[in-house]
Amino acid sequence: MDLTELEPVERRSTAAIVADRIREAIMRGVFPPGTQLGEVELALRLGVSRGPLREAMQRLVAEGLVRSERHRGLFVRDLGAADVRDVYTARTAVERAAALLVMAGNRAAAGQRLTAALATMEAAAGCPVALADADHAFHTELVAAAGSPRLRRMADALLVETRMCLAALQEAAPPAGALLAEHRELRDAVRDGDTARLLTALDSHMSDAVRRILPTAPPVPA
Repeated sequence: MDLTELEPVERRSTAAIVADRIREAIMRGVFPPGTQLGEVELALRLGVSRGPLREAMQRLVAEGLVRSERHRGLFVRDLGAADVRDVYTARTAVERAAALLVMAGNRAAAGQRLTAALATMEAAAGCPVALADADHAFHTELVAAAGSPRLRRMADALLVETRMCLAALQEAAPPAGALLAEHRELRDAVRDGDTARLLTALDSHMSDAVRRILPTAPPVPA
């Protein structure tokens, strides 16, 4: 038997699964910024013992999504204008790096992935929550197409913080038409092999997002 044909078995700990559940709840605004996360209540709601829950919370503290206050407990991290700018500045850096790898690699495959993600966005245009999910998925595909596990991990963490920013600070969802046009431009630049166009579109997309969340904010530095 050729052992190279064997695929590794993914074994995820209970703590990892619990961290995923709480991270998702934070991302979707179920636990808004500033919410205290009670250990006993969470353990009961998730049906787990307090050991895995504590390990999961330690992961979320390390990721910066939760803060620990001595003698008070654990709280979902608060977000402000500086956080929004910092998140999008970091996203710009990560996604620009991914974009350069994409353009130097298999552009055809990347274009197909982004076309599929764009189609999902178009189908979700009538539902703000579904559209936000599809937007998230588009950027996940862009970074994943770069083939860098480290960029992917950084992007995943930043996308969670992005959703926290949107849930906490954005008063209204962005116009679907404008959002689709921005993502279509990103896809087209990859498909056409135009690196300068892709980087310009990416910078513009990030700056536009900050302006939507913080109308008086200066643009994100490229």
